[in-house]
Amino acid sequence: MPQNSSQHLGRNVVVIGTQWGDEGKGKVVDWLTDHAQAVVRFQGGHNAGHTLMIGGKKTILRLIPSGIMHPKVICYIGNGVVLSPEALFKEIAELESAGLNVSSRLRISEAATLILPYHVAIDHAREKKKGDAKIGTTGRGIGPAYEDKVARRALRVQDLFYPEQFAAKLRENLEYHNFVLKNYYQAPELDFANTLAEAMSYAERIKAMVTDVSSALYAAEQAGQNLLFEGAQGTLLDIDHGTYPYVTSSNCVAGNAAAGSGVGPASLHYILGITKAYCTRVGAGPFPSELYDHENPAKQDPIGIRLADIGKEFGSVTGRPRRTGWLDAAALKRSIQINGLTGLCITKLDVLDGLETIRLCVGYRLDGKTLDVLPRGAESVARCEPIYEDFPGWKGSTYGIRDWNKLPIEAQHYLRRVENFCGKPIAMVSTGPDRDETILLQHPFE
Repeated sequence: MPQNSSQHLGRNVVVIGTQWGDEGKGKVVDWLTDHAQAVVRFQGGHNAGHTLMIGGKKTILRLIPSGIMHPKVICYIGNGVVLSPEALFKEIAELESAGLNVSSRLRISEAATLILPYHVAIDHAREKKKGDAKIGTTGRGIGPAYEDKVARRALRVQDLFYPEQFAAKLRENLEYHNFVLKNYYQAPELDFANTLAEAMSYAERIKAMVTDVSSALYAAEQAGQNLLFEGAQGTLLDIDHGTYPYVTSSNCVAGNAAAGSGVGPASLHYILGITKAYCTRVGAGPFPSELYDHENPAKQDPIGIRLADIGKEFGSVTGRPRRTGWLDAAALKRSIQINGLTGLCITKLDVLDGLETIRLCVGYRLDGKTLDVLPRGAESVARCEPIYEDFPGWKGSTYGIRDWNKLPIEAQHYLRRVENFCGKPIAMVSTGPDRDETILLQHPFE
């Protein structure tokens, strides 16, 4: 039967990071979940951390979608995610010990790739061998798990329910990875029996949460539910579109919300790009507007140190100090192109409070040319000389402001310039870590 044209379908929003991750997506997803019935995680693994401040209480989520903080919301982990069972159940235990009902509201795709101990071993051994040339991974096995997926040898969640076949696949995989660990990395091998026993110990515990996520999301949308898709990392860490090779191992862009969860692209109605009012980056890789890197004596600008200190710029999962710099609007313009953004959310505006001058990168000089958008590839980005526009800072505090008209006029001018340069409207502004410390200009669900 053809679909009734009068049938009300849900409205779906994708939340994407537009920089190198750590833009404050968790808070925004949590805030938007008031208008959603389901939240979907569609890529990455437990290397991505979302920090939420609700009523002054801090919660760090790594794998479970931020919507879990809302008791009536269903949370989905899609097929595009690489899943560590150990990390999953540790996170569930932490949340349930705090009084949250998690297991009954979590749905996991049977097609999600498993992260197993040999992936973690390969990750650590590879970074160690690279030495100073290391990429700066979190060491959680994310990249090697995605490699197995693309090589079509991955073990997936659904394989846990077929023990004999699982054991046969695991033996073959472990034989391969142990050979690499022993002969190339000179690292210890992993024991087959222990690896198998550990994996099988999760099978019954996870079974009740496993579902056909694609079908479930289609049914939810047809029933008129609003879906919220939650990205991890940021656009400039995307495996295809980021500063390769200093990137993560998955597609972080909005288009992967479809492929990583099993919904059609036409079901993605609003793409919200999250952007700090300045820039940060963790790990290695080029950073044109950089001011501060704790490991680099040449990058110790006092303003960059101030941004790191006031912004509490440490990885929520790894604890690693983040590098800091001015907002790069030319890089943001690249993210807008790649993601097809509908609107922007500017976070951590309050961190800029009290600065005498605020700089905005609006382009680069590269090989005698002037660019107004970030080029592709780490080699080109590393040679970019940033072009800045300077703005007067503001003396008043923006912390906790919820009304645009109450922002200092200098802050309004700075944000309007970002908006005008990039060609996309600012829909939201975050002025503090708590969910209520938000200015709303355009609601993505309305």
